Amino acid sequence: MLKEFFLGTLAFSLMPVCWADTIELKDKAAVVGKVLSEKRDQVAVDVGYTVLVIPRNQITKIYKADAPEPKTNGNTAPRLQNPVAPVEKSPTTTTAVEPRPGFYAAPNKPLPLKTVRDLVNQIGEAVVQVRTPGGLGSGFIINEDGFLMTNFHVIEGETQISVEVYHQKNGELNRKSYKDVRIIAINKFEDLALLKIEERDLPKFKYVLMGSADALAVGERVFAIGSPLGLERTVTEGILSTKTRQLGGELYLQTTAQINPGNSGGPLFNMAGEVIGITNMKITFGEGLGFAIPVEAVRFFLDHRDAYAYSNDNPSNPYRYLEPPSHTRHQTVLE
Repeated sequence: MLKEFFLGTLAFSLMPVCWADTIELKDKAAVVGKVLSEKRDQVAVDVGYTVLVIPRNQITKIYKADAPEPKTNGNTAPRLQNPVAPVEKSPTTTTAVEPRPGFYAAPNKPLPLKTVRDLVNQIGEAVVQVRTPGGLGSGFIINEDGFLMTNFHVIEGETQISVEVYHQKNGELNRKSYKDVRIIAINKFEDLALLKIEERDLPKFKYVLMGSADALAVGERVFAIGSPLGLERTVTEGILSTKTRQLGGELYLQTTAQINPGNSGGPLFNMAGEVIGITNMKITFGEGLGFAIPVEAVRFFLDHRDAYAYSNDNPSNPYRYLEPPSHTRHQTVLE
C-alpha cells in the first residue's frame, strides 16, 4: 500500500528541482522533495503540492541537496559522507540516515558476520564501567574523543562520576580510571545519558559502530558486554526475542542474553559488532527476560543532543532544578 502510494507521486517528484532532497525507499523506489523535519520514527517531506510523512522503516537512505557533491564518473547524484571507524567496520544493513560526521559512526552497507570471540577482541575495548558513589553501571564509547553513552538512571542524582576504560596494549588489557567526567546531555524519559571524559593528555579511544535494530529479525543472535554485579567485562549471548515489547508506553528490544544490575547502560550487539540497543532493565523474578533501548532512539538522542544539553545555568534546560520557595517571603512580621 505504501509503495503504491509513493510510486504514484514519482511522476511529480521527478520534476527538476534544484533544492530537492532525495529519499531512497525500499524496493528501489524514491521520493524527491524538501525534507521538512526528521523524527525518530518518521520523516516529513514537502513534494510541492502536499507533505508526505514517510515511516523511518521504509527509508534506506536520505540524500540532502545541500550536501557537498563528490566527484563521480558522470554520476551527479549527491552522496553522503561516510564516517570512518578506527576498527574494522561491523555489520548488518544500510542505515536509514547517515549520522553527523565525526561524532558517531555507522556503516552504510552490510558488514560480515563474525563469532562472538572475534568481536569481543575487536570491540571490547570500547565498553567501559561507569562508577558513582551510589553504584556502578556500564557504557560504551562512541567516538575517539571520549564521548560515551550510558543509562540516565546510572548517573541520576550523582555529582561524582568516574569511567574505567580497558586499554589494550601488547595483547593485554590495562584498566585506566578517568575521574574527570562531564554530563553532556540527558533524557530522563528515554533513560539515556551522554558523558565525556575530559582529562588531559587523553589517548584516541576505540569506539563502537551504531547499527540498526529495525534491520534485525526476531530470533537472530545478539550478545551483551557489561559489568553485572561488578563483574567487569562479562559477555552474555542470546537471541532477539521481540523488537516491540511495550513497557511503560515505550517499545523495547527483548533478549534472552542474561542481563543483571551493572549491565545498565552497556551495549547490546548484533553478530557484526554493531550496537543495536542499550541494556537497561530485566524482570527480576524471571530468567532470560532482559530489555534494551533500541539504537534508533539512541541515534535520535545523539543527533539532537543540543536539545537535551545538561546545564543548570541554562534556563531552557528541561531538567533545571529551581530553588524551592522560601517560607520567609510569605510571612508577615508582627510588631
